Amino acid sequence: MNTARLDEHLVAQLRCDLLTAARRVPTGRQAIQEWELSAVERMFLSDGSSLICKVATAPFTGEAAVLRLLNEHGSAVPVLHGYAIRAHGLGMLMDDLGDPIRAATSAEAAAAARWVHAVPAITGLPTFDEAGLARLPGQALDALNALRKQERFPDTRHQIEELLQRLAAVAPRRADGAERPPFGLCHGEFHRSSLHISRTGCRLVDWAKAFTGPGLLDLATWFGTRTPPEPRLLTRLIRAYVAAGGHPDAEADRGGLPAARWALGWHRVWAAWWFLTTAADGHHRPDTDRHHAHIVLRQLHGAAQLLGAGGRIGDVDTDQRPITGADGMRLLPILAAEG
Repeated sequence: MNTARLDEHLVAQLRCDLLTAARRVPTGRQAIQEWELSAVERMFLSDGSSLICKVATAPFTGEAAVLRLLNEHGSAVPVLHGYAIRAHGLGMLMDDLGDPIRAATSAEAAAAARWVHAVPAITGLPTFDEAGLARLPGQALDALNALRKQERFPDTRHQIEELLQRLAAVAPRRADGAERPPFGLCHGEFHRSSLHISRTGCRLVDWAKAFTGPGLLDLATWFGTRTPPEPRLLTRLIRAYVAAGGHPDAEADRGGLPAARWALGWHRVWAAWWFLTTAADGHHRPDTDRHHAHIVLRQLHGAAQLLGAGGRIGDVDTDQRPITGADGMRLLPILAAEG
């Protein structure tokens, strides 16, 4: 399990920068969440109010710019009160939305995705258009080669490489239709935990992975990747999204595949690419490699099944032992667990 933590010295520096600029002195702090690339805490103030302080390191240092623009548009996101940047770190002070009172519903997810994808383009974000998607397997292979030179991921490199090669072979064809609407701003971490339901309403938090690309990837993200993909469930969410005012082309086929299968497959390619490239760039410590390799293998096996990059991969025969998804699509069991 990943137990690495963010640099405590960086956290202290950014916290001091934020409080000095805001001229606030906290009376107490409460840790909310922490992992190796970010930390979130609640700061209690002398007037009885509280703010959320979030500190993050690269590659998550662009979130303040996205939040600032979304605030200007009046979007349903936390209000950004201030931010500070140091070297490879970002600190933010935001509204405290309180603890969530319940989980978000699929209808709320559909409505939130609709307004996200209607926000005007934000410049400077990573872009995953048709060409960008098609390049992902090759870029992931480059990252894997860089990790090989660092003597990292030794036990799983062969399987990962073979899966990426198969995906690279089908990627140009399967990326077709990526720019069909909805295309534009994407949240990037559109999980149930990111849609915060409180007594004051529904807010979308955690914008550190925002990008420009196919809105269907956000909808696919809603279901996570820890369980086998179920295109039928995503198809229902896509229909709810269209009913909530999302672009009707969301239901259209892409890359020779139904919209749900296409989105689930490419989301898994994107997730595997993210873990490999961030590890190669030094954002993940070597002691997390085993955990992340399991995640990458699971993502890539799922992507290969969904995008039709089948055949024998390592010791796994992707033409045998199928299971049937809720819509009748043949799927293989997930082969690795996240932790």
